Amino acid sequence: MKTLKDMIKDLTGVTVEKEKINKYLESERLDLEGANLECVYLEDANLECADLRGADLEDANLRCADLKDADLRGANLKDANLECADLRGADLEDADLRGADLYGANLRGADLYGANLECVDLEDANLRGADLYGIKITKKQLEQLTIEED
Repeated sequence: MKTLKDMIKDLTGVTVEKEKINKYLESERLDLEGANLECVYLEDANLECADLRGADLEDANLRCADLKDADLRGANLKDANLECADLRGADLEDADLRGADLYGANLRGADLYGANLECVDLEDANLRGADLYGIKITKKQLEQLTIEED
C-alpha cells in the first residue's frame, strides 16, 4: 500500500483542502510518520487515527481538527493552533506543545506523558482522564484549569 508519506515527503507550508484530505482518509489510514508539516493548514480536517509520530507540525493550523486516537508521540506541535480540536484518546507522549493553543480542546483520555506544555493555552480544555504524568506546566496554566470534585 502506497501511503501519502511515500508520495510526498515534505509538506512545509502547504494548504491542504479539508475536503481532499477527508476524502483520502475515507479510503485508508493516514500515515505521516516523521513528515514535515510545518505551517500546514488543516482546519476541521479529519485526522482520526492518523499516524503522526515524530511529525513536524510547528505553527500548523489544526483548529477544530478531528485527531481522535491519533498517534502524535514525539511530534513537534510548537505554536500549533489546536483550538477546539478533538484529541480524545490521542497519544501525545513526549510531544513538544510549547506555545500551542489548546483553548477548548478535548483531551479526554489523551496520553500526555512527558509532553512539554510550557506556555500552552489550556483554558476550557477538557483533560478528564488524561495521563498528565511528567508534563511540564506553569503555575499560570494550572490556574486556567477547572478542577471538578466528584
